[in-house]
Amino acid sequence: MANENTLNVSRRDRAGKGAARATRRAGLVPGVVYGNKQPTELVAMDPRPLIAEMHKSGFNTRVFTLNVEGGNPETVMVHDVQFNPVTDDPQAIDFLRVSADKEVVVSVPTSFINEEKSPGIKRGGVLNVVRHEIEVKAKASDLPEVIECDLTGLDVNDSLHISAVKLPAGVAPTITDRDFTIATIAAPSGLKSAAAAEGEEEGEGEE
Repeated sequence: MANENTLNVSRRDRAGKGAARATRRAGLVPGVVYGNKQPTELVAMDPRPLIAEMHKSGFNTRVFTLNVEGGNPETVMVHDVQFNPVTDDPQAIDFLRVSADKEVVVSVPTSFINEEKSPGIKRGGVLNVVRHEIEVKAKASDLPEVIECDLTGLDVNDSLHISAVKLPAGVAPTITDRDFTIATIAAPSGLKSAAAAEGEEEGEGEE
């Protein structure tokens, strides 16, 4: 289940690029809160707690209680963060209102476990991650911070598909028309060279 966290924001009066620049000059990050069939609200927040939350795992899949100064708390998820291209500091943030019974679509990061139980990796094979994130649909309260992908039993040239991943109850991938690949175990360079050499010898023998 997604962890609930708290962020404090203040209200902004004006929209537009000029107002957002003025908010940033004041040392704050401008933001908006929207969704759930309610009016969009303009907010601003201290960048320090935001950056601290961004460095924690599962930032995009967590549910936050947004304490709005002079208003009612909002239950939200982070929909988007814009960054300064030079400093990489957050310069704008969008919050999406969520409710317990409403499904959301979110990209959840993948995490790989039991590498020591993979024969292919033991032989020197290399884990090739095809999908660092998987887009899923679920209620906000059911979203995991990461999707664990078990490498047990995978040998060189084997692939791990979404059908082999045990997703939490209530969580489903948005891609349903194919059993897509999440990762493969690639042959180590030494094994590739040996296989290529064998192929060449066999070809010479045929001639």
